[in-house]
Amino acid sequence: MSLDDADLPALAAELGIPGLFDTHVHFLPPRVMDKVWGYFDAVGPLTGRPWPIRYRWPVEERADYLGTIGVLRYSALPYAHKPGMAEYLNTWAADFAATHGNALRSATFYPEPEAASYVRARIEAGVDVFKTHVQVGDFDPTDPLLDEVWGALSDSQTPVVVHAGSGPAPGTYTGPELIGKVMAAFPRLPMIVAHMGIPEYEDFLDMAERYPYVRLDTTMVFTDFTEETAPYPRDLLPRLRDLQPRVLLGSDYPNIPYSYAHQVESLVRLDLGDEWLRDVLWHNGLTLFDG
Repeated sequence: MSLDDADLPALAAELGIPGLFDTHVHFLPPRVMDKVWGYFDAVGPLTGRPWPIRYRWPVEERADYLGTIGVLRYSALPYAHKPGMAEYLNTWAADFAATHGNALRSATFYPEPEAASYVRARIEAGVDVFKTHVQVGDFDPTDPLLDEVWGALSDSQTPVVVHAGSGPAPGTYTGPELIGKVMAAFPRLPMIVAHMGIPEYEDFLDMAERYPYVRLDTTMVFTDFTEETAPYPRDLLPRLRDLQPRVLLGSDYPNIPYSYAHQVESLVRLDLGDEWLRDVLWHNGLTLFDG
């Protein structure tokens, strides 16, 4: 099956779902997003390959486009890469969610003395999801400065999207070992493993099977772009099918070098069944965030 973006509403209708629920979308302040795009333009040391941004558009055009192609609910994940940055991003993201009704109220944090305080405040203000990026932030997720953060997220059952896998290139603190220690200390932490933990797929699949509050998002996984360098082992697919209620659609829109539809197409061609697709594309996100 070959899909274009314009085909996605019809696909959703065929599956009997109203649209798509994407838990891994980025909306950032324009000057921050420009720096992110500049990094990909330069084929940075973590990518090592051409990465043309497919949806290099202004904020409002990108948000409107999601509705046009049937993405009815989506995150707006900011991520801090240094101290003193998180609350600036969080304030911008709160304003974005207030004016875009389909967006999850998203926030971020970084290991710094103020983290526990502002994370608790954002939870009390109704944040739906946090994002943290172990690789880009180059921090140890077991840092004691994060103990109260993980605890607050666990106690409130506020999901957190964590990029801890070593893709596209290993970082100082990436991989399953350190974030696994976090899960051992906070076994009720509702962690969403970004990119299914590329390339340590099996380790993070093990983690999801061990901890019932861990979920996996599909971001960039199974696409032709990722299969070239980090193919998903096909012998793991039966286990992924069994985790059907805890697999979430993720895309990394707009920072992708192919069409949005290709992410969905890559899931369809796994041939794991319409029920699996319905849950991954819509129901699982709705259940997690809208109850």
